[in-house]
Amino acid sequence: MICAFFGHRDCPDSIKSKLFETIKSQIEQGTTQFYVGNNGKFDAMVLSCLRELKKEYPEIHYTVVLAYIPKNSGIYQPEETIIPEGIELVPKHFAIDFRNRNMVEKADMVIAYVSRSVGGAAKYVNKAKSKGAKIINLAKE
Repeated sequence: MICAFFGHRDCPDSIKSKLFETIKSQIEQGTTQFYVGNNGKFDAMVLSCLRELKKEYPEIHYTVVLAYIPKNSGIYQPEETIIPEGIELVPKHFAIDFRNRNMVEKADMVIAYVSRSVGGAAKYVNKAKSKGAKIINLAKE
């Protein structure tokens, strides 16, 4: 089972414990592969949770899927990141869309924080839903 994450850049700090418990629950149900982006507060919270959970569940694998090389390259360990194949052919202003579509294609499930119906997070959660992926939206729980 592969899980991807999509959420608003400005999600509240108060969801972190619920996010942690949700990821942990999915690991205990057999999810072992996780894909997260690198844009905004939600992605940063997800990565923090995954790093912490990796200590308890060494069998899990998580990957930060980059749309482009971050300006501060010290944020991620090289083994934590990938750049989707073919992204080098995409104009920079479409790179995040390319990366997110790549994540949706791989995902069997999505853990999200989507509290409004507009914006990138909502767009990719809807794409995942339309392909039949399981959606857990922390904004609605």
